[in-house]
Amino acid sequence: MTDPKTKRWLLILGAGVLLTLLLALFIGRYPAPYWLPPSQLAEDSLAQRLVFNLRVPRLLTALLLGAVLSACGAVLQMIFRNPLVEPGFLGVSQGAAFGAALSILFLSRSIFVIEITATFFGLAGLTLSYFLSRRIRFGGWVLRLVLAGIAVSAMFSAGVGILKYLADPLTELPEITYWLLGGLWSVTWRDLLYVLPLVLPGLLIAYLMRWRVNLLSLEDETAFSLGVAVNRERALLLVAVVAATAAITAISGIVGWVGLIIPHIARRTFGASGQHSLPGAMLTGGIFTVWCDTFARSAIAGEIPLGIITSLLGALLFLYLMTRKAAQ
Repeated sequence: MTDPKTKRWLLILGAGVLLTLLLALFIGRYPAPYWLPPSQLAEDSLAQRLVFNLRVPRLLTALLLGAVLSACGAVLQMIFRNPLVEPGFLGVSQGAAFGAALSILFLSRSIFVIEITATFFGLAGLTLSYFLSRRIRFGGWVLRLVLAGIAVSAMFSAGVGILKYLADPLTELPEITYWLLGGLWSVTWRDLLYVLPLVLPGLLIAYLMRWRVNLLSLEDETAFSLGVAVNRERALLLVAVVAATAAITAISGIVGWVGLIIPHIARRTFGASGQHSLPGAMLTGGIFTVWCDTFARSAIAGEIPLGIITSLLGALLFLYLMTRKAAQ
């Protein structure tokens, strides 16, 4: 049963999501920095097209991005019993980066083609990590998957380096570099609809199994004795959250630190139980990413890459949490 304090916090975060989306809808560079009066939105046809065709899908995508990365980070940190695990841990982010760079160089610069190849190689990173972990003959299952994920990430990272070296420095290299910095500047309704078939089921599975994550964080023998089908449930959770991460990364680029730091904040607020901290992480991550993206597109005339903002704020929050913990 959810205690009153936790329920109150979840309601506050739910209201915070709605308030954040409403405020961010009117923040931007048009018609003048940094606010669009609601009265002008009702009269200005250009403002209406800007808000409903560009700003609304971008805000919803930012909300999903934060929720997916935070949910994935929370699930991985609990399953692997490691607080430093994040969504790119199993080669997903680097695999998506390799797919995007490969498309830009050799296939097509079409956003749709880049998204497909990035999603494919992001899922390929997960699949390769899984099969390599079955071949490793050292340590338990968790350690083997950790080692396989590190190796796969390194291989894809090397592949991205090779593709950047082969890229035209005047045309292709800047596009690859900008994609790797992360951002939602080109998101439209089509992009949002593209990620929904993987993102929504992933978030739903993580939410419905939030209390099972507590059991999966135990030793396999202990979890099995409590009636958990360890391998099946762990595989279902991993595929759900990592597939959602691969899909959202395909349109956002590499957005770091959200999946690492937000689960820590959620656990400090709601406690260690995944039943409460997992939905808390989804809501907190969504709010955090929407505000970071709003700042990225509104602070200056030229847009700041979202990955830079999340990395800066995430690192500062991480230092704050670590120094505060040490002082207790």
